[in-house]
Amino acid sequence: MREFAPVVLVTYFALAGAVAVAALAQQRDARSLNQSSASTSADATKRIVDAAQALLATLDDAGRAKVQFAPGGSQKTRWSNLPSGIFQRQGLRLGDLTAAQRAAVQTLLETALSREGYRKIDEIMQGDEMLRQTEGPKGSGVGPPPDGGRRGGPGGGVAFGRDQYYVAFVGSPSVTEPWTLQFGGHHLAINLTLGGSEASMTPSLPAAQPATYTIEGRTIRPLGAENDKAFALINALDDAQRRQAILNYRVADLVLGPGQDGRTIQPEGVRASVLTAAQQAMLLELIREWAGIMNDAYTGSRMAEIKTNLSQTYFAWSGPTASGSAAYFRIQGPTLVIEYAPQGGTDHIHTIYRDPTNDYGAKFARK
Repeated sequence: MREFAPVVLVTYFALAGAVAVAALAQQRDARSLNQSSASTSADATKRIVDAAQALLATLDDAGRAKVQFAPGGSQKTRWSNLPSGIFQRQGLRLGDLTAAQRAAVQTLLETALSREGYRKIDEIMQGDEMLRQTEGPKGSGVGPPPDGGRRGGPGGGVAFGRDQYYVAFVGSPSVTEPWTLQFGGHHLAINLTLGGSEASMTPSLPAAQPATYTIEGRTIRPLGAENDKAFALINALDDAQRRQAILNYRVADLVLGPGQDGRTIQPEGVRASVLTAAQQAMLLELIREWAGIMNDAYTGSRMAEIKTNLSQTYFAWSGPTASGSAAYFRIQGPTLVIEYAPQGGTDHIHTIYRDPTNDYGAKFARK
């Protein structure tokens, strides 16, 4: 047997020791990163709870009774894209609040959501305010009813605008026990479930009508990035990938929208595993438009989970591929469903964001 020279043995063991030390250091760094992320998430939850408690402090007993719902009741699944007068929401209506109370709701939303997430929902609400101005006063019959709904619903007719959005808590705001912050109205439903350092913002429905409008000379497109990134991706696919991605039938609206909790559908389209690295990066950036609505402290772990399952994620398309056209698309993976569905044109958009494994925080919330 060949003998190793002493200097070689020393070098060998030194290198082995260095590798072992580096591996341990990497493990410590990973644990530290996870702990830091958990700490950041827990801190974010505390800030959100503090903002929720600040809102509660502005309310009298009747107001607190309106905003607070039991965890096991029907409120958890009570959300819709339809306007007031067709769908009756529960909770605190913004139009019934004082200026101080509305400011407290705004602070709560700004704390619970990312900067871009808050901008998106604020622009959705502003679009609804524009709709109120063009549709006429409540019950007037001016203009066509949205979403295929007829006028003359409960309460004398449909109603649009910023006043028609509601906030509710399912469960008591807590830094340890699971609870859900709900905020929604016409074309908007946010369900943010928190449990310590964990969070889920599914199911949520960010939509828009009008999808494009102008304020003070600025063109506003609440869901513009979603549209633009999707068309960029479909047009980045080669012919073979497109043939897989484009469905051979028309999809006109959300398949897993309101009232479809628990329903599953078969994945369709092109699988992300056959996409190039650049195309996969484009897909992830498109997904982030939904996953990144909630506070940044939770987005990193959510995107990491989605990336882990990327090889099993599908991108499907229905409609024209020319940018600016009305086209439906769907992104579906083990922990993800996103749908984008124009309603007869490009100025009325429905979208849905779900996690079939964690809607309403099912992984950590009490049953």
